[in-house]
Amino acid sequence: MKKILVIGGTRFFGRKLVERLIQEGHQVTVMTRGSNPFGDKVEHMTANRLKKEELSQKVEGRHFDLVYDNICYSSNDAYSFCEVFNGKIGKLVFTSTLSTYEADGKEKSEADFDPYTYEIQMGDRADFTYGEGKRQAEAVFFQYALFPVAAVRFPIVMGENDYTGRLHFHVERIAKGEPIGLVSMEAEMSFIQADEAARFLHWAGLEEVEGPYNAAANGKISLAALIKLIEAVTGKEANISLAGGDDIRSPYAIPASWYMANEKAANQGFHFTDLHDWLKPLVKAIAVNNK
Repeated sequence: MKKILVIGGTRFFGRKLVERLIQEGHQVTVMTRGSNPFGDKVEHMTANRLKKEELSQKVEGRHFDLVYDNICYSSNDAYSFCEVFNGKIGKLVFTSTLSTYEADGKEKSEADFDPYTYEIQMGDRADFTYGEGKRQAEAVFFQYALFPVAAVRFPIVMGENDYTGRLHFHVERIAKGEPIGLVSMEAEMSFIQADEAARFLHWAGLEEVEGPYNAAANGKISLAALIKLIEAVTGKEANISLAGGDDIRSPYAIPASWYMANEKAANQGFHFTDLHDWLKPLVKAIAVNNK
């Protein structure tokens, strides 16, 4: 049994991670600004992750074997974390992103972004794009932390309960005949499902692995093929605009292919699902729930 702190674990794949840790009998503490959907199955710590002094007070005198940080988005956030937790934790698993890589049409491996040598610029979340903020956070963790770090780089995470509604956007608009704005229909993307994301975070925390890791289901899909799949499920023809405004712009509107290799983790024993085994059933489930 390990003492585990999860920062930001009440929604989507973070919640699935906490449920998995509880089932295994770990001593889990969840830090949020308010809500606790787990009841007395976890210790609930109320704190604002962004306020260093508050964070420091909440963990004073505590030691955790493992910390999951799902809500760090900047160099300032990462540096404050290091100052608070250096010497107090056994390991950090940081939820990072495919957005650390440029969407330039090339398959991305972990070596395509090196956080160990990346130039650090201090700033808050508002000072960076999403991708740059995550790059900066990774750089700070790998260059300043005195504890082992695993940075998990996820592509877009899919699931029925995705609060961002990105796949839902496409299913709903196609079902209703509403327009969708895209940039390139031939652009290919990688994805991961929420259950698998939680399973990977669990693996990254409890196995002896460190450094950056890509985590994506096997395979990729073009936006043209994804749209065709949704058309087949809904029985409706998509209304695609390649010059649409922001009001109809798809969350998947990328200019070039953007996908990652997962061989590093696979070669170390993690078994990924195949994208094409679960994508159509997921689209069907979303379509049924939106009728």
